Amino acid sequence: MKRHVALIIETSSIYGRDLLAGVVRYMRVHDRWSVFLEQRDLFKQPPAWLNNWQGDGIISRATTPRLLDAISNTGVPFVELTDRKGDVEFSQVRSDDAAIGRMGAEHLLERGFERFGFCGYKGEAWSNRREEAFVGMVDGKSSGECSIYNSAWQGRAARNWEDEQQCITDWLRSLTPPFAVMACNDIRGQQVIDACSELDLAVPEQVVVMGVDNDELLCRICSPPLTSVIPNAQGVGFRAAEVLAGLMDGESPLSEVQLVEPLGVATRQSTDVVAIDDRDIAAALRYIREHACRGLTVDEVVRNNSVSRSTLERQVRKYLGRTPQAEIRFVQVKRVRELLISTDLSAEQIAALCGFEHPEYLHVVFKRVTGMTIGTFRKQAKP
Repeated sequence: MKRHVALIIETSSIYGRDLLAGVVRYMRVHDRWSVFLEQRDLFKQPPAWLNNWQGDGIISRATTPRLLDAISNTGVPFVELTDRKGDVEFSQVRSDDAAIGRMGAEHLLERGFERFGFCGYKGEAWSNRREEAFVGMVDGKSSGECSIYNSAWQGRAARNWEDEQQCITDWLRSLTPPFAVMACNDIRGQQVIDACSELDLAVPEQVVVMGVDNDELLCRICSPPLTSVIPNAQGVGFRAAEVLAGLMDGESPLSEVQLVEPLGVATRQSTDVVAIDDRDIAAALRYIREHACRGLTVDEVVRNNSVSRSTLERQVRKYLGRTPQAEIRFVQVKRVRELLISTDLSAEQIAALCGFEHPEYLHVVFKRVTGMTIGTFRKQAKP
């Protein structure tokens, strides 16, 4: 007999829909559930049917305390996906927000920026965790400063759109270009890009901006298109389904929160720049980014740019902390990760597309740079 499972997850956001997609992927493999899904937004009140529901399990993303209490009162096994508050006493699976913040910082640090900003939401645990990790990393790896802007997301303290945009504009006006901003999500990223337009600040030439969630439509509505960290929401949903299946089989609740790391960064035009004062080195690094995946060598970089080999080696180490050859490998491996996540291409096919003449060498380089094998990475990214 199939078990009856309720999915109480908002369908109004790309993150919520991807969580559901992960649950569906689990169901297709195991085919033992009969699922009820209620179409929801983030702040809808608890559904009345919960009071008398006689199902077997629940996966929820309780965005309000009332909803969490209502789910808990059913007495059935459930897994909680909420990220708005701190850790809860129930089995919980969520995105690794600290890893998201560090990944955003790494992406911006790679571009040589010394001044940073973080635009988030006050009182939201997921935003606070991303901010803390982002600030900690840029403070530790650059000599520059990091400015913070936070405001209420919802409720009585939330401003209307026009007032909020004015406040973000005032904050950006206080910063000295060039600088880099990480927004806690893509909605915030769009607000920052719009505010830059009001100030006539060129993105990405004067300000680079990135968000989180990789909402394809929202990112491409932005002008220029918004770079975004890709959280593994489908992986969260899949893992939550696995945990719930165990709970319904009598296993003990999770003793700690299970965190799922982000997949990578979807790079778009809003961060397509290297913030380096030396124009020749900036041009050389841009050349590396554009040509690394066709088997580029350092000598070729030198031949096609107005810089000597010794100067290139010295200045790239100064700005990025690695050699030009290591930068070529870094760009290649980043592209390998993207293809492993977004396609079903074999390692041999990916090697050819990313500039590795021998597939065996790709395996060696990938393990050296990421600390894991290609098979392990693909398994984690696409459970």
